[in-house]
Amino acid sequence: MPTRGDKTMKTAIRALTLAAALSAATALTAPVALAQEAPAIATVPAKGPLLNLSAYGEVRAAPDMATINLGVSVQAPTAAEAMKQNAARMNGLIAALKRQGVAEKDIQTSGLSLSPQYAYEQNQAPKLTGYQANNTVTVTVFDLARLGQTIDATVGAGGNEISGISFGLRDPQAAEDAARVQAVKRLQAKAGLYAGAVGKRIVALKSLSESGGYTPEPPRPLLRMAAMKAESTPVAAGELTLRIDVQGTYELEP
Repeated sequence: MPTRGDKTMKTAIRALTLAAALSAATALTAPVALAQEAPAIATVPAKGPLLNLSAYGEVRAAPDMATINLGVSVQAPTAAEAMKQNAARMNGLIAALKRQGVAEKDIQTSGLSLSPQYAYEQNQAPKLTGYQANNTVTVTVFDLARLGQTIDATVGAGGNEISGISFGLRDPQAAEDAARVQAVKRLQAKAGLYAGAVGKRIVALKSLSESGGYTPEPPRPLLRMAAMKAESTPVAAGELTLRIDVQGTYELEP
């Protein structure tokens, strides 16, 4: 038979066991509860006002190459005869270009066509009068001092069409970089001017981008011709303008 003392001891052991269990449960759940109850903290710092500005840099450079379209236009009673005559004169034109020092890789066919020609009279059906064959090459010339002479040589060899001429740079990198430096300096100066006007200090340049760059000069139209004078054709290369546009965002102090 258990005694009164034994019952007291068992009761005390059960009480200690329950207390230990409650303590362990509290220890395990307390961090979770604290984490859930912690207030949110803002992590994005306050920023000052922003300046969104643009500027450009522009430099001029003398061209060192030219692109010109030269060709032959022939009319004949039949399509076959028109193409035959055109081919003979075109071969002479290309040979003349090579004699002037133009490399074969710098001569590219850019147009070839054959079309019927009609005579129109009032109240009558169109009357076929023959065929016209056209062949055009785009030629790149690097010796600008010989450009006029090269054009004359092709006309002397049978060419009778010049549709345009444009000038460019073989390597525009140096001129572009000079325009970039100028554009950024102007952007910095403008940012400083605005910041000073509002009594603020520039904290940082947040972004910088550019647009523009080297664009070959568009072709200048030249007259269609069947013959030219004996003297060399004058060609003025002038200068090219290279422009770089930049856009920047500056952060000012709050």
